[in-house]
Amino acid sequence: MQLPVKITYRGLEKSDQVDNLVLDYAARLEKFCDHINRCDIAIEQTNHAHQKGNPYRCRIDVTVSRGHELVADERQMDNGTHKPLNKVIHDAFKTMERELRRVVDKQRRDVKTHADSRSPK
Repeated sequence: MQLPVKITYRGLEKSDQVDNLVLDYAARLEKFCDHINRCDIAIEQTNHAHQKGNPYRCRIDVTVSRGHELVADERQMDNGTHKPLNKVIHDAFKTMERELRRVVDKQRRDVKTHADSRSPK
């Protein structure tokens, strides 16, 4: 990426394993868009009440040249998953990949438009 990825942790300890996972996913974003200016990732544990577990949240902010700012925000919904933090990070990056594809298609004017509904006479 052009600028380094900034990873922020809130409510949980910094982990090298999570850092490596996030950096791998962030490197994949370059396949979808080669003009990313900034990529900020916030990983947090939203609730410390142990009644229903501690759900995780991953928010990705990406700025693409030409003034586009994209946000992907995923929260853990199912407390029964094996590794909930990894799943939340994976889902957030998949959402960001879809957003980047949408923006790049729009910039390239590859978005389908409907033909004029009136037929020429």
